[in-house]
Amino acid sequence: MRITCGVKLTQSGGVALFQDDVLEFNVEAQKLENNRRYSDVDDLTLIARILGDYGYKISDVDQWALDGWDGAVHGQAHRLNNGNPVDVRLAPYRETERVPNPAQPGHRGELPIGDATVPYVSHVHVASHLAAAYSTSPFARRGEPSLVLVWDGGCFPRLYSVDKDGRIEPGGEVFPLIGHFYSMASQHFGPYRRDKLSRNVDDLSVAGKLMAYIALGTAREPIKQVLGELFHEHFEANSPAVRKYREEIIGCGSTGEPSHAYVHAYLEDVRRRTDQLGVADDDVLASVHEFIEELLVERLVAKAESWKGNGPWNLCFAGGCALNIKWNSAMRAHKAIREMWVPPFPDDSGSAVGTGAILVSGEQRLAPISWNVFAGPDLVHNSHVPAGWTVAPCRPEELARLLHRTGKPVVVLHGRAELGPRALGARSILAPAVDPAMKDELNRMKRRESFRPVAPICLTDHAPTVFDPGTPDPYMLFDHRVRPDWVDRIPAAIHLDGTARLQTVSAEDNPMLAAVLREYHKWSGIPVLCNTSANYNGRSFFPDVVSAMEWGQVDLIWSENALYRRVTSSDASASVTGTGVS
Repeated sequence: MRITCGVKLTQSGGVALFQDDVLEFNVEAQKLENNRRYSDVDDLTLIARILGDYGYKISDVDQWALDGWDGAVHGQAHRLNNGNPVDVRLAPYRETERVPNPAQPGHRGELPIGDATVPYVSHVHVASHLAAAYSTSPFARRGEPSLVLVWDGGCFPRLYSVDKDGRIEPGGEVFPLIGHFYSMASQHFGPYRRDKLSRNVDDLSVAGKLMAYIALGTAREPIKQVLGELFHEHFEANSPAVRKYREEIIGCGSTGEPSHAYVHAYLEDVRRRTDQLGVADDDVLASVHEFIEELLVERLVAKAESWKGNGPWNLCFAGGCALNIKWNSAMRAHKAIREMWVPPFPDDSGSAVGTGAILVSGEQRLAPISWNVFAGPDLVHNSHVPAGWTVAPCRPEELARLLHRTGKPVVVLHGRAELGPRALGARSILAPAVDPAMKDELNRMKRRESFRPVAPICLTDHAPTVFDPGTPDPYMLFDHRVRPDWVDRIPAAIHLDGTARLQTVSAEDNPMLAAVLREYHKWSGIPVLCNTSANYNGRSFFPDVVSAMEWGQVDLIWSENALYRRVTSSDASASVTGTGVS
């Protein structure tokens, strides 16, 4: 047995451990102790602590892989080890002339972890996304080739080809614009507009908020024409200004080059031109979204055809931009795409998995890995029930009846956490979707803007009846439209534009959640519930039941076949059975 450890030290840092080709766990720093979203591994001793939590020692690991980071020549991570400063040299952000193969080590070094020192290899950051996508895909499992598109915040969209034997062929950029462009547009238009503009990595949560906000606007052709003309002028024209841009900016990470300054210059010109049109900011942002979506699909297909001939092709997509469900759906719907795969951890939360998978595969190629989406941190068990709460046994079927009878939201904490940023039923808040006020209530509880949507979960067998297309999508990574007959039946789970970020659920994917949905459907006639993440605002998932209690926003928490109920002055003498759990 060979043990491999993949480590991501920087943004959304974490530790992934493999036994041979089996992913045993991937623990992200952000999912420990209510840490802030996107947390780094700040002290290297955290690596030993995580391994120890699962019964491993540093000496048990046979090979170590570290993810690369921002930089054209090399990446760098300034960290602590037992409180002492350490500079860790990493591979650069993407492949270069010096590192032409993404699966080739871009740096070798030694890493101190507590009192130990271990040898490691580091792969370019983009390779972690490439591997996390292909090695977890059905294409790798079936021994099929695939195109792999990687578009992260600090790089241009880049296309790769992986053959049936896992050999990687880089295809270069699709167009010269960093992924952060999308969220940066909000600094010039709409509710997040501001005077102090970003110089490099900024608020990473804005992109998701913007994807929701665009439903308030309408994409307009005159605005898209302005965006296209200025895009060419700033990034692709044969001009001294563009030549300077192409010399300085190669897409090697936002802290590795001054890319934000160029993007802001473009957006400032867009602002001036759209002001002359007299259009609303909401419409500009909706047009930005649609312009990039159309550009991405058009250029992707054109590049693939010129490089690999006519499709259709398998396509994997990873990097932070692969969290944009509308872009994902637009690509998947194109006739040139035979089948599309987006892993549930397309952003940096999957980078420890990806960089470890490269070493697991060996021979500078990519091989399939065995994995499960519920391989995150174990639920932390509290030693006692705090005052003011009662606890009683409660099976999933009883939870479903409780949801139906009370109509109240319930925090659900079950087993190991999900990998990636989406709550898929292990660290969730579940609620009925039948009342439109529920979306407002969930947004209020989570201190979110009123335009933010709440995702639906639906039994896989019923999804085509409720949603279009309603295909199996267990990881909330594609857009579905709610069918007309269901709009008034599940109003809390519908976005302003009539779409939904659907998660389909089957007994094979998630037996507990499927049992809840089946029983809820039996009593209500509706195979859908609302699902949103259980967490403090700006932080990752609750690690334990007490955290949800201290959050103070719900009266009901379900965990490991037990129901915790807040005792209020009006029902201090009520029993759990009195709530309808029976």
